[in-house]
Amino acid sequence: MKKKILLTGLVSFFSVSIFAQIPEDVLKYSWQPVNGTARINAIGGAMGSLGGDLTATFVNPAGIAFFKTTDIVLSPGFSFLNNKSNFRGTGASDKTSFFNVGPTGIIGGWKGGNGWNNALSFAISNRSFSNNIFYTGQNDFSSGAEQYAAEVAGSGIPIDNIPFNNQVSFGSQMAVWNYLVDTTTLPGNNSPDVISLAMWDALKNGGQFLVKQSTTTETFGNFTDLALGFATNHNDKLYIGGSFGLPIVKYTKENTFREEDASGDNDNNFNFYELKETFTTKGIGINGKLGVIYKPAEFMRVGLAVHTPTWYSFEDSYDARMDVNLDNYRTTPGTTSVTVRELFNGNIPTYKYELVTPWKVILSGSYVIREIEDVRKQKGFLTADIEYVTYGSNKFRNAEDYDNDDYYNSVNDVMNKYYKGAFNFRVGGELKFTTMMGRLGFAYYGNPYKDKELKANRMFISGGLGYRNAGMFIDLTYAHGLHKDVNFPYRLPDKANTFATTKSSGGNISLTLGFKI
Repeated sequence: MKKKILLTGLVSFFSVSIFAQIPEDVLKYSWQPVNGTARINAIGGAMGSLGGDLTATFVNPAGIAFFKTTDIVLSPGFSFLNNKSNFRGTGASDKTSFFNVGPTGIIGGWKGGNGWNNALSFAISNRSFSNNIFYTGQNDFSSGAEQYAAEVAGSGIPIDNIPFNNQVSFGSQMAVWNYLVDTTTLPGNNSPDVISLAMWDALKNGGQFLVKQSTTTETFGNFTDLALGFATNHNDKLYIGGSFGLPIVKYTKENTFREEDASGDNDNNFNFYELKETFTTKGIGINGKLGVIYKPAEFMRVGLAVHTPTWYSFEDSYDARMDVNLDNYRTTPGTTSVTVRELFNGNIPTYKYELVTPWKVILSGSYVIREIEDVRKQKGFLTADIEYVTYGSNKFRNAEDYDNDDYYNSVNDVMNKYYKGAFNFRVGGELKFTTMMGRLGFAYYGNPYKDKELKANRMFISGGLGYRNAGMFIDLTYAHGLHKDVNFPYRLPDKANTFATTKSSGGNISLTLGFKI
């Protein structure tokens, strides 16, 4: 059984949760591996000091200045994931597959004056949000409907005035509409209490509380990153570069949460409730990356890169339907339903806001075997990156005409308590045999959560082959990922929270084709 009292700041967070943003929203933009060409994926994404690849535009743009000719690069890929979950002692699984695009574009260099050489790159990459997660289990501790009862009770608004009231969340409005949340006088109290009908028998009559809960989440959409980079080097010794990024987000999450009576009592005023939600996000951002690479010796390279936060402007839309069956609680038994559109004048509500993602710092080092200007005579390399990401610095900002700053301040306070800075490590190497190359790599992405019970990390083991000859190159890589994370079906502001642990494994096959022009 997984339950944990988490974040006292959620009390204020739930009191104004009419919007769609939640703390987990930020990780899909910042807790991601390097999306490189097949060559870079094969060495674990470790390329902060390596240079000489289009991926440098997204990692350390100083590496662009290693180019002296012009390359056109294409990097298609295919991924598949198998997800396993455990929710309160019950296991479940799901899987998905999707196409993606690694760095694709053009990069080239030209001679400058006084020992300086310049290079320019334009690249596009595309990462899919496709994923399916399912978990289910029995719960004798809490009901998902308690979040609505707590919000209604804390709002101070008479329960009959909750539907159509934008001071409370649409979930609470739908719950009251369907009588999933209602008022009653509990034993020992003189005034009415707001409770969820799922807890009715246990709270009012001392009956058994046991429900079966299940969550199905499907996400899809794309994160498309456009970047323009410029770099210069002095006598192939000092390399300095920067890039400008324009990420474009299109994301949809379809989530279904179902809770049904598992007590065996067919007349306890609760049969089931089901909430189907669709969250859609569209937006665009802007960021910058600065980097430097220095060769203290011909066989050694050291690199430093700093990634600014990405400043996003987003618009979200939210649609939902809640179905409820309360046995014989109502005079007309059966299932009742209501949608967000019915509570919002027939429309889908939309919200505009801004997001500022974390800073990132990358320190890198490479050892090149037989470093000489003629790359055809180099024998290989070893390279490693240490990366630090300030996950706790994620921040939402208001972008609406009306004042909802208190809400975003509450969410930001939660994220500051929820996340911490974390280190990521990448290491890889290549051996070259005339025109053929063999590569291996490993990457570890650390836990962004402060709470020690929330265990999460990402690991990748990779290997690949490359061929270079007569102005053409082709690389093929397989990277196997092992991911661990947590997923909350709901959160309660005044009670311990239950969550599922998720473990994902899967592979990414990437292919890169390049041509010199």
